[in-house]
Amino acid sequence: MHKVIIVGASGRMGRMLVRAVAESEHAKLVAATEREGSTLLGVDAGELAGVQTLGVAIHSSIPEGLDADVIIDFTTPKATLAHAKLAAQRGIQMVIGTTGLDKNELQTLSAILAASATVKASNFSVGVTLALQLIEQAAAVLEADYDAEIIEAHHRHKVDAPSGTALSMGEALATGRQVALDDVAVYSREGIVGARESGSIGFSVVRGGDIVGKHQVLFAGLGESLEIQHTATDRMTFARGALRAALWVGDQEAGLYDMRDVLGLN
Repeated sequence: MHKVIIVGASGRMGRMLVRAVAESEHAKLVAATEREGSTLLGVDAGELAGVQTLGVAIHSSIPEGLDADVIIDFTTPKATLAHAKLAAQRGIQMVIGTTGLDKNELQTLSAILAASATVKASNFSVGVTLALQLIEQAAAVLEADYDAEIIEAHHRHKVDAPSGTALSMGEALATGRQVALDDVAVYSREGIVGARESGSIGFSVVRGGDIVGKHQVLFAGLGESLEIQHTATDRMTFARGALRAALWVGDQEAGLYDMRDVLGLN
């Protein structure tokens, strides 16, 4: 039985993660946290998630001396770095779904968790993971004469853009073409920008309503186009994928893994 800590447990994704753990025969929730000052501190995490009472009240920090196997973190860059330090100190593995970390934060995170087994992904959906594989394969065949555009849509409350998943798709596309994404990415267009530069990878972002997540990669050539698309309709897809990663990482040596490792695609 894997003993799981969920940080940010009162948020939308946190509640889904609590629910996923409660549904599993192979995992047990041992702690749930939320930021200091939250009005939900002290509430049972299971009741808040809409499942049975789990006997785990939400606290502002992870208790000292707690026996746990893995922390699942879908919070903010600053909070994730703090949780990573704690995980490294206590020998607890991590599954990280936090997006919006900049290059310096990613480097710091890697250094903190260098001796830990960690799964980090921008999207824990099995379908998205397979899409990344397909995008890389397609990009290796459809070279620069096929214009590549990544179009993503999310709910109105999402704070980062492009989404972490869109950036991962861009990385997969760039890997397939054997180029660096930073060298070819175009994140915005406005005014008289001129003709599209050959080999560029464009990003288009939509924010509105309650869209869970929609990602499309368009390869537009002369006379034909190819689209690889993934649409999420239920956030439980991400929560179940994250729990699958949490159960998997317990048997791994120290290192940084992603969902392709979890699914045996790497």
